[in-house]
Amino acid sequence: MIRRIGYVLLVAFLLSSCGAKKRRTTQRNGAPVVIKTEEPVTKTTTDVETEVAKDLYPMPADPGRFERFPISDTQEYIETFAEIAQYEMRAFGIPASITLAQGILESGSGRGELTLKTNNHFGIKCHTGWQGEYDFHDDDAKGECFRKYNHPMFSFRDHSIFLSSRSRYAFLFNYRRDDYKKWAHGLRQAGYATDRQYPQKLIALIERYNLHEYDEAVVRGGLDTVREPKQYEVFTHVVEKGDTLYALSRKYEISVDEIQRLNNLNGTNISIGQVLNIRKEKAK
Repeated sequence: MIRRIGYVLLVAFLLSSCGAKKRRTTQRNGAPVVIKTEEPVTKTTTDVETEVAKDLYPMPADPGRFERFPISDTQEYIETFAEIAQYEMRAFGIPASITLAQGILESGSGRGELTLKTNNHFGIKCHTGWQGEYDFHDDDAKGECFRKYNHPMFSFRDHSIFLSSRSRYAFLFNYRRDDYKKWAHGLRQAGYATDRQYPQKLIALIERYNLHEYDEAVVRGGLDTVREPKQYEVFTHVVEKGDTLYALSRKYEISVDEIQRLNNLNGTNISIGQVLNIRKEKAK
């Protein structure tokens, strides 16, 4: 029987700091990580940008240990991770077919050396500001630093955040959310991969395994195929003791790269009292 990853994503998970009662159960070998609370899920909007992702699709607590996911073939990979890819499509607007095809290609259908030791399904490197676990792997250069996750679901979420929070990928989100061909070519255009055949490889995987059907299912479920244009406002933050660019990026839901760009910073050093520009989406 194919093992699936299921995870219940509840708004009340985010309210734990306010005293909401909850119980978490975590099982080994890819079984569901379940968050149970006394609060019901409330879904009141189809605006699926990052803020909504936080409210509707929060991640369960980290299991606290490295979970291994042996996958036998590409079909099992798809059946294991399709639901997560669809969750991410609802939350961020990235086609589930693209997420699955990238995962298949980048991770060797979950069987690649890097993926087996890091649960990193998208080959995301550490980059500036990463403060999580990591491991080293030979890629474009010898011994490069790659992000490491205890559970693959965090890799899928990090992939969504990675694409949605970096300005060079922003134009992709103007494409229809079910236009996998434009997304495939756009990823190559934005510099996600150096392989000139990267778009063709993604499209071939999508069409061979009918991954576009997962996009269609999400759209049938009510996801708008195009997004409304976002409007932003810029405000300032005065650096306090303990602040780091990574902490500020988490607080304000903006990438470290974007903070650096807005403030003409060449590195990650900031000082107490320094005034930083922060960009935030205007409230509707």
